[in-house]
Amino acid sequence: MVTSLTSEVEVDIYDVIFKRKSIRKYDNSPLDEGVLNRISEELNNLTPLYDDIKTDVKIISGDDVKLRSMKQAPHYLAIFSENKEGYLTNLGFMLQQMDLLFSASGIGSCWQGIPSPKGHVLKSSDLNFIILIAFGMPTEPLHREDTSEFKRKSLENITDIEDADELLEPVRLAPSAINSQPWFFTGTKDMILAYSNKPNFLKAVFVNKYIPIDVGIAIYHLKVSAEHFKKTTKIMFNKNETTPKGCNYYATLKLDSEG
Repeated sequence: MVTSLTSEVEVDIYDVIFKRKSIRKYDNSPLDEGVLNRISEELNNLTPLYDDIKTDVKIISGDDVKLRSMKQAPHYLAIFSENKEGYLTNLGFMLQQMDLLFSASGIGSCWQGIPSPKGHVLKSSDLNFIILIAFGMPTEPLHREDTSEFKRKSLENITDIEDADELLEPVRLAPSAINSQPWFFTGTKDMILAYSNKPNFLKAVFVNKYIPIDVGIAIYHLKVSAEHFKKTTKIMFNKNETTPKGCNYYATLKLDSEG
């Protein structure tokens, strides 16, 4: 449970996973200053996947963004990071926390890889710009009515773990660039290994940069799911882990029942 950004009401992030969607149409009126201040506070409290990677997340306006073909939102998170092993997966894991919190608070949001900040924003950080997240009040329905509205792979296409359907369903519903869902989870329901599938040449042109971010998003969904089912989660990185052909290894999640 977390406190909504727009009220003092507590909301269940796990439940939000089953109805969130990427919002692309916004009311261009800015959010209340108090709400923006609370968003800023949350950004300072995000849980990283790697403790030793420097990150910087700035709240900027739509006027600070080169939109290209995308529609404008009133606000964006401009996400910067130190270029270090695991940095993209780290950002996916961290910023999906905000994506779900936005949705839980009645605020629309969408990961956006095509637009970029204008020069003065890029110069405002010593770290490398990575990606934007648009956010604001939606002018389209904020949530899906039913999970049947998700266009996702089946569970058997993203995992071979037995008796873990409930645990891994939130992972199946995670967002990804061009909806590629590049992740694969194997092992046991108590020791889960996170991989990505290497895309074919044509798809790689569009998604290679985003695959580690997508896997970070999926790992965060798995953590939320595990905690919902009263399990503690320890995330480990084993560089000697055997990697199946055509895959890349990211992390191992050790799940233990609480108490």
